[in-house]
Amino acid sequence: MKNLKILSWNVNGIRAAERKGFLEWLRKEQPDILCLQETKAEKEQLSEELLKPEGYLTYWSNSKRKKGYSGTAIYTKFQPGKIHSGLGDGKFDQEGRTIVAEFGELILFNIYFPNGKQNAERLKFKMDFYEAFQQRVEKEVRNGKKVLICGDINTAHHPIDLARPKENEDISGFLPMEREWMDRFEAAGFYDTFRLFHPDEADQYTWWSMRSGARERNVGWRIDYFYCSENLKAQVKDAFILPDVLGSDHCPIGVEFEVSKNILKNENIIDEHELSGDSHLQPTLV
Repeated sequence: MKNLKILSWNVNGIRAAERKGFLEWLRKEQPDILCLQETKAEKEQLSEELLKPEGYLTYWSNSKRKKGYSGTAIYTKFQPGKIHSGLGDGKFDQEGRTIVAEFGELILFNIYFPNGKQNAERLKFKMDFYEAFQQRVEKEVRNGKKVLICGDINTAHHPIDLARPKENEDISGFLPMEREWMDRFEAAGFYDTFRLFHPDEADQYTWWSMRSGARERNVGWRIDYFYCSENLKAQVKDAFILPDVLGSDHCPIGVEFEVSKNILKNENIIDEHELSGDSHLQPTLV
């Protein structure tokens, strides 16, 4: 058995994060897998160092709808058996919000969930995205997969998860309908890993407004999560937040869990043109 460290970070622009020391942080932290959200860049805009950091394979999924918008990426020390972008529904797969990587019985979803603040139409898109996502991950569990989900969910679940719950009850990100979906999701057998280890710990946030010195005063929201399916829960050994890591309006979060070594065998390097037939997923094999 081996302990695996996986980190997740909404970088709010990977090129800006690179200028602020992202690669130095990656070399120091050395996660086994790193999932990024809101990369906001096309592959041709990225430096060779971002695409091919020493010791990692990288995979990129960008928005087909608008350049420089949304986007996700995975850095991994282990070759996935399968990797593809999207949830399998064209309605939700145009913005580069999802990368799914399979390592044997483990399936990892890296997702940048929509923000619903813009207008009623985007709020409906967000809620529909939640439902489509839940149907997909429940299907994977029924098929015998152990599911790990990470990313910016764009909702604080409970009053403990944001500094000013009363003032934000009518704001997307803390609306009753959004929080009720999270209730249903957990009732379906998915666990907020941070709360497994820190059930009552307050003032633990992952995003802060860039206005009014909110981060310095720790006036924030916990909207970035790692969730695991019930059949993976016993293997999760730790979950944590890294609030002192700068470079974005979000900070990284992480989990450590125990996996069998056979999941991580790097036996078959997959040609980039064979990745689930999805040429929009842009891999770099190192």
